[in-house]
Amino acid sequence: MSLKNVNTVLATAVTLFALYLGFSFILIPEASAPGVGLPTWPEGDGGGFLVMKGIRELSMGLITAILLVTSHRRALGLVLLMEAVAPFGDMINVLAHDGTVAAALGVHGFTAVVIAISGLLILWETRKPADASIPSSEILAV
Repeated sequence: MSLKNVNTVLATAVTLFALYLGFSFILIPEASAPGVGLPTWPEGDGGGFLVMKGIRELSMGLITAILLVTSHRRALGLVLLMEAVAPFGDMINVLAHDGTVAAALGVHGFTAVVIAISGLLILWETRKPADASIPSSEILAV
């Protein structure tokens, strides 16, 4: 299997997971909340923040889906690197609000690493090789 195929499968998995999380937090936030790793359910109208998380996840999944479908691979790699910031921020948030270390590192930290690796692999795949076609006579003339 080529690097491009592996990267496409990995990016597709990241995309589908983001879409799944987005729809889960929008449609059933009370069932999705325990997986976030925070110790308590938000009080008052705090549940609206979970819907906002769902919308964030959904938009991240749609962005990567569009880039996958349109074969904008370099942009996909850059966007995946940028999107790795969100679960990293979630990890910090869980740790800062007395959430479990296991959820912070095992869920959010791991997700950030997988997304970042996926982005880096796609950027590696799309790098431009050094131009070896310069004739030696031109190199000597300089």
